Amino acid sequence: MNLKKLLLNGRVLLLILVIVLSILTIIAQGITYGLDISGGVEITVQLEKHDNSTNKSTIEDVRTSLEKRLNTLGVKDITLEPWGEQIIKVRVANVTEEEANSIIDTITRQGVFYAEFNGVIFATGADIKRVDQVSYEPRKGAWIVPFSISKEAAEKFAQLALGKVGYPVDIFLDPPVSSTLIVSQEIYEDMNSIKFQGVSDAKPLPQRLKEAFNIDVIPYTNQSAEEIKKLAQGKEKVILVGVGGELESSLKNLGIEVEKRESRAGEATDEFIRRILGLYGPFWLEKGLTTGEPKTELAISIEGSKEDIAAMREAQVVSVVLRSGSLPVKVFVEGVNYIPPTLGEQFRKQVVQAGIVALLVVGLIVYLHYRKAEIAIPVVLTSLSEVIAILGVAALIRWDLNLASIAGIIVAIGTGVDQQIVITDELLGGRKKEKITKRSGILKRMGRAFFVIWVSATTTIVAMTFLFRFFIGALRGFAFTTILGVLIGILITRPAYAEIAKVLLSEKR
Repeated sequence: MNLKKLLLNGRVLLLILVIVLSILTIIAQGITYGLDISGGVEITVQLEKHDNSTNKSTIEDVRTSLEKRLNTLGVKDITLEPWGEQIIKVRVANVTEEEANSIIDTITRQGVFYAEFNGVIFATGADIKRVDQVSYEPRKGAWIVPFSISKEAAEKFAQLALGKVGYPVDIFLDPPVSSTLIVSQEIYEDMNSIKFQGVSDAKPLPQRLKEAFNIDVIPYTNQSAEEIKKLAQGKEKVILVGVGGELESSLKNLGIEVEKRESRAGEATDEFIRRILGLYGPFWLEKGLTTGEPKTELAISIEGSKEDIAAMREAQVVSVVLRSGSLPVKVFVEGVNYIPPTLGEQFRKQVVQAGIVALLVVGLIVYLHYRKAEIAIPVVLTSLSEVIAILGVAALIRWDLNLASIAGIIVAIGTGVDQQIVITDELLGGRKKEKITKRSGILKRMGRAFFVIWVSATTTIVAMTFLFRFFIGALRGFAFTTILGVLIGILITRPAYAEIAKVLLSEKR
């Protein structure tokens, strides 16, 4: 009779309905996890400081551009959160370490595009009108990124290239504009070689860099730091290319901004040069491009076989950067925290195990306190239903559950158990005072219990709302799940538990 009464109770029916819908949602949509559980990468991005500093508008522009780039790259489960006015935290779940490296490469490209011919810039990023799909060209043995430029840029190039068969065309992404490159003798000779010059009467690469970008290329012949400071006067920075020793620290002691670049393992000298310059090419002019007729279709090629994954990813990064345009300021990766998917899977198992143990311990403590299974079992089941409901809402809105979010769920469950004990004590307190409990007495005691519950819930929600509104990162996940758990508790699970407890305890009178 009492079971039928419970099943017909509106509050209990609401709880059952929420549980069923939550389970169906979890099955249909699945639960999405943050990178600390599913595995992934957290990248700390630092914006370059300027005299006029950055502001909220700048950092939001950078965040929007980076988000557009990474979405174009096909990255899923990505969040970008500004920290102050100089830092952006980029979190990407469910990626391998190789994919994470491509993401980092995409982020660090400011994306400033230049097309240069014989020391003259004839096109910039503003002239790019369309970027086509990346493809592989077997005849060239390279991955191709086709794009088109404006008619004005094409006409300027046509005039510059008239009659200059075999001359080099250079395409740059993020060249080190207005800087001094101190390079080893080997690199200097390579930069002046025919592989970067084409025909003998074309300007060598160092001269083209000087005329187009105000980049000085100086061979290192044991000059002192003071001599280099004089040579770099008026430049934004000095870049040491393949030059070791204590020169870097000596230049920094003189107040000079210095960057040091070293070749990677197995990297050829010409590949190293292209990388530090952001150079794609040179591309040699064929006769058909030197007739003076404007051509709006251009392409960037990345040498490599069809099976060369690194070359393919590089082409994809270039395509994404060209599509998204340049960032308003340069950005640097200050830190990378990569969590392998296997470690994330281990975290997930540990969380599930800890949750089960926590529920069992709660049930045991409640039983030892009241010595009544009819109290301990409903408390555990109500807490479990609360967890299911929270997970159901998280699955519905695609909220990424991380360790902080799960901590919020645990806090909500702990608060829920406290409130269920308040309800139970009120019911048992009334039972001790009078053998026959009238309905008016039950309602009065439930009113007192729920007054305490609502006051407690209100203070918790206010505090967590402050965290959610004014903080970012893990604290927001903690605050969100805590608020969600408290709301589900006071609106659904706590009223249902009160009805269940009234029926079960009345049976023992």
